[in-house]
Amino acid sequence: MTITSSPPAEPVVALPPLDAPALTVVGSKHAWYPDSACGDRCRQLDPAEAGGYLLVAIRLTGLFAMVVLLALTGPLAAVCPRLVRRRYLVRAARALLWSIGVSVRVDDRRPFVGGTRGLIVANHTSFLDIFALAVICPAHFVAKSDVAAMPVISGIARRLGVITIDRAALRRLPATVAEAVERLHRDSSVAVFPEGTTWCGREAGRFRPAFFQAAIDAGVPIIPVHLRFTAHDGSVTAAASLIGDDSPLDTLRRVLAVRGLVVRATVHEAQLPDADRRALALRCERLVSGAAG
Repeated sequence: MTITSSPPAEPVVALPPLDAPALTVVGSKHAWYPDSACGDRCRQLDPAEAGGYLLVAIRLTGLFAMVVLLALTGPLAAVCPRLVRRRYLVRAARALLWSIGVSVRVDDRRPFVGGTRGLIVANHTSFLDIFALAVICPAHFVAKSDVAAMPVISGIARRLGVITIDRAALRRLPATVAEAVERLHRDSSVAVFPEGTTWCGREAGRFRPAFFQAAIDAGVPIIPVHLRFTAHDGSVTAAASLIGDDSPLDTLRRVLAVRGLVVRATVHEAQLPDADRRALALRCERLVSGAAG
């Protein structure tokens, strides 16, 4: 099964150059503010199969137990050698997803599985994408400041070294990119969602080029990853998506009630950086949008 992303009905412009002058902001949005055309209509006729109150109660209990366990073991893992910390984060991310009923399936197409570090770029559907990518390769994530501040998520975000970004504050973008470069220079991976916002999984946005400059400046490869959430019958579902008027809590409620939810990750071969971040963004976008199921 092949999932092919289609561009939004409205044109999406790329982020401005990193040295672009300050823009006039209307309300909380600027001219390059990332916007998604997805909404409640994307969940109409969704194939996801909902469970009952008992299933939700069991998963909530499991989630609470897992959070407590990670709170107790996290400080111990933090003082362990780097390789041990990475393995801990991989298992913690997988266990958290499992506790809420989400399985992870990985199709790693790299010649040396797990052997490449660099800038990880992926399509964006849900705040759960962070945990799915952590199963593949623990990294410093670039995430919206409001998501990184969520209860439970905030503690895990600190462990993962999340780099927060305020999408409405365009003038802070160069500093955020510079922070990503600094992390990459430390031989750490950095993960970013170049669409800038979440989509339903059936539709997708354009990859904006700003953070691809971080890979060029640091001289590291880019690892494109395609993520999709599927229902019990293997078809794409928007149950885990964070779209429209959703809050992360709305998404979590749906996920807790869904049976057979799987996040499938396709990891492509690393792409060498070149001098043109826009061409690099387009190349990775085509790889991700054409990922095979």
